[in-house]
Amino acid sequence: MFGDIEVLIAVLFPFAAAFVSYLLGRVSKTGRDRFLQLSVIAELLLIAWCVSGYFQRGMLEYTVNDFCMQGLYFKMDGFRVLYGSIAALMWMMTGIFSREYFAHYRNRNRYYLFYLITLGATVGVFLSGDLYTTFIFFEIMSLTSFVWVVHDEKEAAMKAGNIYLAIAIIGGMVLLMGLFLLHNAVGTLRMDELHEAVSAVMATKSVQIYAAGACMLLGFGAKAGMFPVHIWLPMAHPVAPAPASALLSGILTKSGVFGVLIVSAEIFRHDPAWGMLILILGVVTMFGGALIALFSVDLKRTLACSSMSQIGFILVGTGMMELLGEENALAVRGTILHMVNHSMIKLVLFMVAGVVYMNLHALDLNEIRGFGKRKPLLKGMFLMGALSIGGVPGWSGYVSKTLLHESIVEFAEELIHHGEPATWIHVIEWIFLLTGGMTLAYMTKLFVAVFLEENLTRQKEFDAKKKYMNAESMFAIGVPTLLLVILGFFPYLTMNRLADLAQGFLYGEAPEHAVHYFSLVNLKGAVISLIIGSLIYFGFIRTCLMEKNEKGQKEYISIVPNLNFWEELLHQPGLKKVCTAVVASAAGLIDHMNPMLFLVDLFLTVTAFLSRVCDHFVDAVVLFFRSTTHRSRTEQHLYLIGTKLSRTLGRILDRFVKVLNYTFFRANPIEKSFVVTFAEWEELIKKTNRIFSVSLSFGLFLTSLGLAFTMIYLLASIF
Repeated sequence: MFGDIEVLIAVLFPFAAAFVSYLLGRVSKTGRDRFLQLSVIAELLLIAWCVSGYFQRGMLEYTVNDFCMQGLYFKMDGFRVLYGSIAALMWMMTGIFSREYFAHYRNRNRYYLFYLITLGATVGVFLSGDLYTTFIFFEIMSLTSFVWVVHDEKEAAMKAGNIYLAIAIIGGMVLLMGLFLLHNAVGTLRMDELHEAVSAVMATKSVQIYAAGACMLLGFGAKAGMFPVHIWLPMAHPVAPAPASALLSGILTKSGVFGVLIVSAEIFRHDPAWGMLILILGVVTMFGGALIALFSVDLKRTLACSSMSQIGFILVGTGMMELLGEENALAVRGTILHMVNHSMIKLVLFMVAGVVYMNLHALDLNEIRGFGKRKPLLKGMFLMGALSIGGVPGWSGYVSKTLLHESIVEFAEELIHHGEPATWIHVIEWIFLLTGGMTLAYMTKLFVAVFLEENLTRQKEFDAKKKYMNAESMFAIGVPTLLLVILGFFPYLTMNRLADLAQGFLYGEAPEHAVHYFSLVNLKGAVISLIIGSLIYFGFIRTCLMEKNEKGQKEYISIVPNLNFWEELLHQPGLKKVCTAVVASAAGLIDHMNPMLFLVDLFLTVTAFLSRVCDHFVDAVVLFFRSTTHRSRTEQHLYLIGTKLSRTLGRILDRFVKVLNYTFFRANPIEKSFVVTFAEWEELIKKTNRIFSVSLSFGLFLTSLGLAFTMIYLLASIF
């Protein structure tokens, strides 16, 4: 073992503090709580010690030889200075906040034990200098943070914990297979050696390198919350304690992003094919997360889906970083700064949500409505986070989103300059702006519901609650809020310097010309998103996502009956099969070094998945005709109530038809009710699912397909 000892101490100290905290908690709960707070403060000071060493002596390194025959390698450069500091700061603030939040919780000793172990593992990830060290601490972090998710031990928490653990284990297996493939191909896992090593063998081992990259992307993307391995994120955040949610969203997802950045910058540097893959996944993640958040009526679930969307923004920046090649300064800086912004923003927003929950023990917008109406401090802190994540000019999120948007515009201009079609990148630009508008819309919904509207039954009770958080909690939320304000109001003094510090990690350069954030050209994108957000909020949320209850009072509704339908019925089993097949195929590739085996295995899995979808579709068509043109004459017409989704859509169309009946169709009015029609269609879908489970004909069809592809597999193995 040799090197700069302060780096090793910063990684190992939380592990030692975790066990001391646990033993102390067996004797004195108050002593344990204070020791925990001192421990997270001490960790921040240790990171500051490392930062001081970096600025005095340059990059810090520490090597542990012969650990599991591979050794451990830690380093601290500019990016690691930044994210090591952010991790320590977030743990310190949530640690201070936890004392009040967990005052009436059970199993605090267990929670604090894994809370500190996860801190050490997360710092280990961000200070790792090779992918083996990254993997070791990445897996520790994934397993110990599972305890956070299931801390309440309620049914919803246990279900979310099972999903979280399954994704963590599957992602870890796939990631490990990727590391095996990569090491076999290039002979090293040292991050600073990977690019040259990969370049030397890419011509002869490109299939193996891309297979390794795909496995690593899936493994790291699972922790980041990237589509299609995002399913744990909207389930785990709402059930986890608020301090844990802040860390899961703000920093643990960034450990996955850290891995994606390593793969992109070191293995596939300036690779347009890889960049296109990351860009597409980023766009889907960005838009999909915002869409789900728009329909949510749960405070923490909305913030969780928002995290998924913001990770998508970061992945879009990563994809643009690859596509732009050496001219990627804007994309690199935008990616780094949006990571920083999202970490700080979600630290503030989730702790504010924690204050609401520890006072009301509820998160549904209709129940917590009006809680913060006469609480100016809490209102102001949430507003700072909401304005920042919405990309409003003058706040920090605007700066990073502007850089990301300008990188897209820059690439479009580059395509046009070279005479290539640029329509598709313009479509992505508009999806980017639309998603920004959706972000503003759902954050406006949260702010209006909690801090502006009145609760029709409990408002006097809410207003009378003056002591809703203590001084420690105010400090824990107030400090990151103040940092957000400083970053947003003084971007040239703060955010530019942070980007200068960390951009070398992604091999970025300073822009040729200074970026004028508040020029009319750059403000244009923010204004478009503001207009879109206003239209969505007033034209959709206030009209379609609110309805009067039986007392005539308007309340928030979710027109999507079950947002976990996809995950439970199709996504989870399909994803598990795909991941298992990828691991098995990668193992075969390592054993035989035959790329054909990998491709055939992957082809078999994808084909089986598509056959399953076709089975669903054909059964739906058959059932549709049985229920319409080929329906039994004796079958009675059922008038079903339906769900909120069918009722809302049906009422919208019924109102439109009513207008038509008063104008164009007065002589022959349309008598059909779409509420009834949509309810019948929902019943068809339910019948389809039941038929799917007992479908013999298509079971035989899948069997024949399986036999056919088995023959292809055997022939491929022979040749």
